[in-house]
Amino acid sequence: MKSYFFSILFCLITSVTVAQDSIPPVKQSNWISWGRVSFIFNQSAFNADWQGGGVTNVSGNLGISYDIQYNRKKLSWDTKLISDFGLSQVKDQRFIRKTTDRLELNSILGNQINQSFWNYSTIFNFRSQFVSGYQFFNEEQTGDDGFTRTVQKRRETSGSFSPSYYQLGLGFLWKKSKNFNFNIAPATTRLIKVSSNFTDVDLNDAAAVEAYKPFFGVEANRTTRWEVGASFRGYTKFEIAKNIQMENVLSLYSDYLVDPENIDIDFNLHLFLKVNKYISGNFEFQAIYDDDTTKGFQIRQVIGLGFKYDLGERPKKTA
Repeated sequence: MKSYFFSILFCLITSVTVAQDSIPPVKQSNWISWGRVSFIFNQSAFNADWQGGGVTNVSGNLGISYDIQYNRKKLSWDTKLISDFGLSQVKDQRFIRKTTDRLELNSILGNQINQSFWNYSTIFNFRSQFVSGYQFFNEEQTGDDGFTRTVQKRRETSGSFSPSYYQLGLGFLWKKSKNFNFNIAPATTRLIKVSSNFTDVDLNDAAAVEAYKPFFGVEANRTTRWEVGASFRGYTKFEIAKNIQMENVLSLYSDYLVDPENIDIDFNLHLFLKVNKYISGNFEFQAIYDDDTTKGFQIRQVIGLGFKYDLGERPKKTA
């Protein structure tokens, strides 16, 4: 298990190196792109005689953020890719666990209205995860020798790219700069796609049919769910102190057809701390509310200090 974990960490570090070589900066007439690769590694070790408390563990997080921007006269096209993946191995735990897992693509096409900050817009969003998610628990089992032992077990709660969210909307974009804008899309369609492994139910089994709960809103024996509604996305980024930047993204969605008053919320706050060209710190906070998944807020927090590599040159002037 440990060798498997370190193999994954090696692949993550290799991915950083590959990303440096395979994603060259693009800067041509109307195109500009920039991004960053970050890798955070944490490790703690204690021997058997250590009395101060602590558990030997090792973890690593890899993050890639990349922006592509196109501007020509009144036409603008902004695309942003965000991916984060992390693993952790703690001594005496049977399974490797995810610390973060996120894949998201946002793309906004805008056409300026006269000379104002307003644009006609088309927005596309894709959101998913790389690998399965699990719920971990302990179970008492009695062996053939008559002794009862505690066994660590896990239950799969989501799959690789399951769920995946696809969202396409038409509306209006207010864009003062690349660091301050918001989009309103009153005509938005959303597709939720999941694996049939989580939704297959034997219709002849009354108990199974009764016990089934929609998986991320998808009904039994289906793999997709279509929705029609309205969406809002706001974005701000600014410097709060020297070498410290804050990025905020708020996304809202309401389904016209089912409980439109239950608004889905996805809020991301990201702090970037630049130590030098290769060392950076970051803090990320995410809160999600989606009553098709759970009735409460889902909270994710990541904090660390690690290696970063800039991909391309960030534009100095805003547009």
